[in-house]
Amino acid sequence: MGVAAAKRDRTHYLYIAVIAAVGLGILVGFVAPDFAVELKPIGTGFVNLIKMMISPIIFCTIVLGVGSVRKAAKVGAVGGLALGYFLVMSTVALAIGLLVGNLLEPGQGLHLTEAVRSAGEKQAAGASESTTDFLLGIIPTTMVSAFTEGEVLQTLLIALLAGFALQAMGSAGEPVLRGIGHIQRLVFRILAMIMWAAPVGAFGAMAAVVGETGVDALKSLAVIMIGFYITCAIFVFVVLGTILRLVAGVNLWLLLKYLGREFLLILSTSSSESALPRLIAKMEHLGVSRPVVGITVPTGYSFNLDGTAIYLTMSSLFIANAMGDPLSAGEQISLLLFMIVASKGAAGVTGAGLATLAGGLQSHRPGLVDGVGLIVGIDRFMSEARALTNFAGNAVATVLVGTWTKEIDKERVGQVLSGALPWNDSMLNQGGDHADGTGPVPEQRGGDEKPVEAKA
Repeated sequence: MGVAAAKRDRTHYLYIAVIAAVGLGILVGFVAPDFAVELKPIGTGFVNLIKMMISPIIFCTIVLGVGSVRKAAKVGAVGGLALGYFLVMSTVALAIGLLVGNLLEPGQGLHLTEAVRSAGEKQAAGASESTTDFLLGIIPTTMVSAFTEGEVLQTLLIALLAGFALQAMGSAGEPVLRGIGHIQRLVFRILAMIMWAAPVGAFGAMAAVVGETGVDALKSLAVIMIGFYITCAIFVFVVLGTILRLVAGVNLWLLLKYLGREFLLILSTSSSESALPRLIAKMEHLGVSRPVVGITVPTGYSFNLDGTAIYLTMSSLFIANAMGDPLSAGEQISLLLFMIVASKGAAGVTGAGLATLAGGLQSHRPGLVDGVGLIVGIDRFMSEARALTNFAGNAVATVLVGTWTKEIDKERVGQVLSGALPWNDSMLNQGGDHADGTGPVPEQRGGDEKPVEAKA
């Protein structure tokens, strides 16, 4: 117990350091903006270190989740429920964004300059792709290239194929599963080491964005920023909070508090991808079975785009109003449905929303592409809210899918959220094993499968 307490204390200081680094970065950005901009590679480097781990973590998690389930139909049921839920919630987010955007009518009175026009053209260059290109892009050139190119959807495909193959092999595939389990522990150990660079990365990222943006640009665009943040808050606390309470009986505030360090990490890096590995480990520790976590979380990062849907909606209305060419109701719906499809696979990448926005406008209303430059200055701040909303949506989705499939330990959820079974960052070294020493999360719950529990 003494060793565990010491590790908890050390990681506690780490996240205090992250908060201090964010504050210092903001200060440096205001005091010495030119110097602060030069610090941008520090923040980029930290995010790249995290992204380096995404593909192996997703591969190990999905293979272990799918491969350990004896019935393929069970995997299909989890995936089908998750995708159906993602579609419904993206539509709800889209509707809320349209409602608030039409009420606020952001963008009235702004003027387009040549600098803004060129910025919009730059973002639109090569941003759009056809549906055929998107579908073919899911297939990697080789099995290895899915990892080397860092493509999330390609990694998902390879992991699902490997998981189903191991599932079909039966007992012959168990040594491979055990080997992948050891690799997962190694990957999480490396991730735990990388996390100690978080304060440095947070400082560089925050200093650069404040130095680049300044105060003037924020003042003129405050309406859409505040409106966007309020809309995201309404969606998370009213819509997601109500569904979570009614379906799973879980308090949203307690869940968000449990994931507090991940939200801080996202806030400082502006990328929800930076917290993906920790979300996987924490959801398993919470009591959701490994198959559900392994399928729902990685899939959600590509298809559960609640924050991105709100962002695309409000930004499109903002640009159209600012350029004096408002979108009709039919144009709003057709344009934004296209954007949701085009943005799949880019939910966790900083700046991907801006490229998707430019590409969608170029395909549907080319005359509005120049207006994308109007929000380039504040996109970094909107990206934070977008990433936080996407992350919260994926956490809630994992609990809901676990509840619907009866693959969640309700008693354990209560203990974890109440603090009786606290999360310990040293658990990353074990790939999400329980902090109380009871071994890994049961691989299966419900049905005729047997739980795989390491210790009594």
